[in-house]
Amino acid sequence: MKGGAFQGTITWRRGKNLTDEAGLGVLQQVQEVYGRGQTVRVTQLWYEQVLTDRLEVKLGLTNPGEDFAAFSCQFMNLSFCGAQPGNLADDYWYNWPVSQLGARLRVKLDDERYVTGAVYQINPRNLTDDLFIAHVDGGTGVLVPVEAGWVRAGAGGRIGSYKAGGWIGTANGDDVLLDVNRRPIAITGLSPLQRGSRYGVYINVEQQLTGRARDGKAQTGLSVFANVTQTDRGTSITDNQVSVGLFYRGLVPRLRGEVLGIGLARTNVNGRVARGQRLDPTRPDVQDSAEYAAEVYYSIQPLEGLELRPNLQWIHQPGGIRTANDVGVVGLKAAVTL
Repeated sequence: MKGGAFQGTITWRRGKNLTDEAGLGVLQQVQEVYGRGQTVRVTQLWYEQVLTDRLEVKLGLTNPGEDFAAFSCQFMNLSFCGAQPGNLADDYWYNWPVSQLGARLRVKLDDERYVTGAVYQINPRNLTDDLFIAHVDGGTGVLVPVEAGWVRAGAGGRIGSYKAGGWIGTANGDDVLLDVNRRPIAITGLSPLQRGSRYGVYINVEQQLTGRARDGKAQTGLSVFANVTQTDRGTSITDNQVSVGLFYRGLVPRLRGEVLGIGLARTNVNGRVARGQRLDPTRPDVQDSAEYAAEVYYSIQPLEGLELRPNLQWIHQPGGIRTANDVGVVGLKAAVTL
């Protein structure tokens, strides 16, 4: 069918998690590629069809981070990688490589602006560490995200992307502070209060300021970005995240694939979590602050199809604990494109 596209992807992850191996105690993984365990998964199995020049539909096995709050994964720290809502509300918004059965509708308002919405099944069985296509039974609710965006080419062909959206999840979640009788769990030890209609909002901005672009991608010059997400405070341990940064392409002329990336992020621990922890006399440290992460990387392509990206990370107040020692990480990310 004209205007149709099919995507199938299997993801295979192996190795150890530095966050656990070194006992870093951070809120956001320092190796984003580790997330959701090391296993073989069917990550994508969907079909997309353009129905009219303004309307398209997508059906199948997918994940909300492909189409909502989407952001690149050039950095290694999870604070700067992928859709932020999946970093905060990860018990029902499943980012890559986990997938969910879903349907998405996208309407183009004109050549630059669009609105889109979707419905995804929330099914914890899809977190299973084994190879399967998809689990249909075992769903606990649905995730309904919506987004409005403006993707444009400005003066000199420079590109910009501006997105705002939000979501509702109907699956119940544990209250982070109160028990079934609406008293602090830390005191009673009873089962947590269940809350439905969980929600959140986000804004994503990326703008090229200098240089040139081609085919909707920046080729040279300076680009800046900002991502902001807020979740509900009833059930989210980390309730908001802000990340800002820049990409500079072409710092060294004629060096292939050369990109400098710098990012700063703040991941906040819900104040209701800290209130409960202060009531627990057995808890040595209280998560009463935010975690701050910084990363700088320099990407080059020494050979055609080979990309090397060494990086440095620094995490202040890991875990949102004021007294925790800072964490430094030296990393190398590499990609081979056949």
